[in-house]
Amino acid sequence: MDEIELKVHDMSSTLQPADAYALVLEEVNGNRKLPIIIGSLEAQAIKVVMMEYKMPRPLTHDLFLTVTKELGAALKKVLIYKVKDGVYYSYLFLEKEGEVFKIDSRTSDAIALAMRCGCPVYATNEIMESEQLHEVGNTAFSVNVNTVDVVMLKEALSKAIEEENYEQASRLRDEIKRREQEEENTIV
Repeated sequence: MDEIELKVHDMSSTLQPADAYALVLEEVNGNRKLPIIIGSLEAQAIKVVMMEYKMPRPLTHDLFLTVTKELGAALKKVLIYKVKDGVYYSYLFLEKEGEVFKIDSRTSDAIALAMRCGCPVYATNEIMESEQLHEVGNTAFSVNVNTVDVVMLKEALSKAIEEENYEQASRLRDEIKRREQEEENTIV
């Protein structure tokens, strides 16, 4: 599995949902960008590090790293290994006495931790290929449908129908059906 090293490129608020942020990661040795939608608390934890702001008391991520260090372990890398229905999945790789432990983590938490201790963040090449931002104009980008959940897809479907963009509506309908069927198969 090819791992592509990433760095934080930018972060901005989104229109929908109102309390969400778009965290954009960029290849260290390339031009591809990976958008990840995160919540406001996670955005705050990342923004504090981006701005090099020192909190008067440790935040949860700072506490986690202090406990990890006191136990003799160190965070060595983060790997974004999967995306499904707009949710990114990551592993933390911690090392203690030469042994490496792989721990499942929310991607936003993994990035907040990595930024605090200066360890690298990676994504698989497959994720970079399928989920990267695509430039569609001088200042506009499009994202893969995987970066949004079913609720947002349904809202986009309603808007496409309202605007009589039936081609887009058809694609959105098919994606919603695919996900709902996949969900049914998982439950059975």
